Amino acid sequence: MCNDYRLKVDIASIVEDFEDLKIKSRMPEGKPNVPARDDIRMTDMAPIVRSVEGERGVGELVNRRWSWPGNHGKPVYNFRTEGREFKSHRALILADGFFEFTDPPVPRPKDKRLDKWLFTMKDHDWFCIAGIWRESPAGEAFTMLTMDAGPDVSPYHHRQIIPLTRDQWVDWLDPTVPAKEVLRWLPEGSLQVAQVYGAPPAQQVLL
Repeated sequence: MCNDYRLKVDIASIVEDFEDLKIKSRMPEGKPNVPARDDIRMTDMAPIVRSVEGERGVGELVNRRWSWPGNHGKPVYNFRTEGREFKSHRALILADGFFEFTDPPVPRPKDKRLDKWLFTMKDHDWFCIAGIWRESPAGEAFTMLTMDAGPDVSPYHHRQIIPLTRDQWVDWLDPTVPAKEVLRWLPEGSLQVAQVYGAPPAQQVLL
């Protein structure tokens, strides 16, 4: 499952896009310091927009830790959606790409790394991933929600995180909207995929 994603878009552009969608992004802790990041990994701090109870179209832009400690201390960085309603503590996770990893089709005995694939949104520079947040022994933290993989991701993994279309953002921030009405696959072809590790540069392809 996704344990690595990317955000290289500046906060000013993100706030402007929220405003265009009539979503108020409050900053109760001040403007987050969000340097461009090629790789955001478990336990890293990263920006999210969390829901505000009782206020539709409003979110709080804050920096929080990705993953909270689960059983035996293992980080909970992904969370299954099946059978759950998520009636509070919803969050939009800001990203401009996420990564999946696959075994190389031809083994590389001297290189144990997996092939790395970058997924980006075809029609937008950045997007939001459906998530939730909670209090934890490590402080407030967030996790990405998952479901069975749709057509764009299934060639690489049987599960996927859930990128949301822009018209879904306000509904995900509103816990009165049933989760099943928001959490679904993007239309086929919405995500574009590029191999970023595992093949010589001349062989890297955009699928």
